[in-house]
Amino acid sequence: MMGSGGAIVMDEDNCMVDVAHFYMDFICSESCGKCSPCRIGTKRLLEMLTKVTNGNGTEQTLQDMKTLATVIKGGSLCALGQTAANPILSTMTKFPEEYHAHVVDKKCPAHVCKKLMQYWIDPNLCKKCSKCARNCPVSCISGVPGKEPYVINQAKCIKCGTCMAGCPFHAISKR
Repeated sequence: MMGSGGAIVMDEDNCMVDVAHFYMDFICSESCGKCSPCRIGTKRLLEMLTKVTNGNGTEQTLQDMKTLATVIKGGSLCALGQTAANPILSTMTKFPEEYHAHVVDKKCPAHVCKKLMQYWIDPNLCKKCSKCARNCPVSCISGVPGKEPYVINQAKCIKCGTCMAGCPFHAISKR
């Protein structure tokens, strides 16, 4: 819950952890700074959410987030601070499996969190045309035209999606 008088419709293509991150980023920039729970607490929550969306969060991070969110909610002076933790608390309550996937499996089920996403070439669908390798801006795709399926070097990949968008055979997908 964030604000009132509106509704936001989301589906499986939305990452609820990323949605909470979006709202926390907004809340941090809107804080007047008068009270410490809102001024400092929301920034710490945003840092913790960033760790989670980057794949560096742990179960302890999630526990710390719940504790801090409760402190912010109870200790802030204005309505912004008192409701600042709602996006975190509600998404953690309603979508615990998404947080679990981010911290335990190190995956984003919606394929939204870039640090947790991978592009993958299905060797059964790859026609070995080399179009993906030619279009890749960082040259992280290798293979021999006409002879072997192409593969993506995940360490070099910047996750721009150019390969997937340009593959005429739909052999590239997000994981």
